[in-house]
Amino acid sequence: MNVLMLGDIFGRPGRKMVADLLPELVEEYDPVLIVANAENAAGGFGLTRSVAEELFDLGIHVLTSGNHIWDHKEMYTYIGEEPRILRPANYPPQVPGSSVYLHRCSEGVIAVVNLIGRVFMGDFDCPFRTADEILASLPDEVTHVLVDFHGEATSEKIALARYLDGRISALVGTHTHVLTADEQILPKGTAYITDLGMCGPLHSVLGVEPDVVINKFLTQLPARFTAAKGPACLCGVVITLTKNGLAEGILRLNVQ
Repeated sequence: MNVLMLGDIFGRPGRKMVADLLPELVEEYDPVLIVANAENAAGGFGLTRSVAEELFDLGIHVLTSGNHIWDHKEMYTYIGEEPRILRPANYPPQVPGSSVYLHRCSEGVIAVVNLIGRVFMGDFDCPFRTADEILASLPDEVTHVLVDFHGEATSEKIALARYLDGRISALVGTHTHVLTADEQILPKGTAYITDLGMCGPLHSVLGVEPDVVINKFLTQLPARFTAAKGPACLCGVVITLTKNGLAEGILRLNVQ
């Protein structure tokens, strides 16, 4: 069976690209589950109730996130009301929201898990130990586990994937908005890619208007980032899962 995992949806351009292309992807790959990182879906910064509902209406089953999920204050309460929106599990325990979503289909029960890295990211709990705790607590009915690891450092993402190899179906990285070309099946059967990339403005700097970012680098002065306009791209992967809970294929998607 196939699952579709989409990179960070950035603002209105990313949402429109997903809306336009998702029906074709569903028809071609027939995924039993669609996962997308949506922490930048509302104007390029954070997520709102209305934007989340818009993405659910497109057929996305679960939205993962990262450090920008709190950019809109309404998410402080809404995330606790909507189990299909995940926040990283290794935030402090008093933080609202869920970090694991169970998707039931005729082929099995797929657990989607959200984690965040510590290198260059923030003072979070250890994602390695948190992953161990989550795997130990999953119900026996779970047949497959997908992990969105939201991190900056490639080494941290690769290390966690190697650590979990054979114990989860797939680990995909998010956060850097750049689709990597290292998709693979690890030795013990876990699918992996360092970053899913972005569904968002093509002519941008990680989704942001280029001139704004360039000027910040040149001057080191504060700048208000705005989502870039123009053509967009859709990035992600299609992962083929096996009956034994692992993966047998991972296909990189980069549609412009």
